[in-house]
Amino acid sequence: MNGLVLAAGGGVGAGVALVVRGMVPPRPPLAQTIAALRQRRVGTGGPDRRPPWDPSQPSADHPAAPASGWAARAGRPAAAGLARVGLPTARTRADLALLDRPAAVHLAEQATTAVVGAVVVPAVAGILAVAGVDTAAGWVLPAWGCLLLGAAGFAVPTFGVRANAAARRAEFVHALGSFLDLVVIGLAGGAGVEAALTQASSVGHGWAFDRLRHALQVARITRTTPWAVLAELGVTLQVPVLREVAAAVGLAGTEGAKVRTSLAAKASGLRLRELTSAEAAAASATEQMTLPVIVMFAGFLLFIGFPAVNHVLGAL
Repeated sequence: MNGLVLAAGGGVGAGVALVVRGMVPPRPPLAQTIAALRQRRVGTGGPDRRPPWDPSQPSADHPAAPASGWAARAGRPAAAGLARVGLPTARTRADLALLDRPAAVHLAEQATTAVVGAVVVPAVAGILAVAGVDTAAGWVLPAWGCLLLGAAGFAVPTFGVRANAAARRAEFVHALGSFLDLVVIGLAGGAGVEAALTQASSVGHGWAFDRLRHALQVARITRTTPWAVLAELGVTLQVPVLREVAAAVGLAGTEGAKVRTSLAAKASGLRLRELTSAEAAAASATEQMTLPVIVMFAGFLLFIGFPAVNHVLGAL
């Protein structure tokens, strides 16, 4: 038991040290800071070759990610080690790119939550041991609790990132439907394919239109076809609908195919799919409310019928 107390104390001390280090991070050298600023600055000898969806490089239409919290600062020393073993995975990297979050910040948060989860059970066991409470659990239960809660804490940030990325993809698809409507209007007005794409991206607002507008700007500066850049953006953000739109626009740009009808049908299909998803979500929410209503009704019947039943049983 003394060894368990020492292990719990060491774990709590390590966690407190990581938290303190994260709250008071070390200052980087001035030369390193200046070198990082020079790497981010666009050179004067040619156009900026950065992809429009790189979260580590801010731009006019794509600002830098917000400052990280205490969990990211506390786990920053462990981020490099986790990156060397191949983390995060490709799927998580795509989700982080969609959320404009650097992978190093995510790994630092994972390290912090894993340490916090791992020290909970040993800390509780140590406190109980110091208080003189005999749990008769030995060291097996705290060890398993340390492993399980540590693994759960390591996975929690990833689950949060995936949920947020799924919601943002749905938001992007919604904005893409409006973008296609604007492109169709531009084509109906006699504009060319590239002009219609540029005009449509300049009308809308929000982060989704910023991504589309920045992608088209990069295509114009680098003399790349806009449909190629849009297809690459769809692959990076894992939005298959954007790749389909880019393929349809590419046929119009290279082979002169009639794209207006196809894009109008695609926009109508997106709206229909969003309506179906909203109806399914509403039906799911209604089904989830069934169980609480049944429990409340059963409690109400028990509250009403208990006095009568108690009176009948007492009269026997």
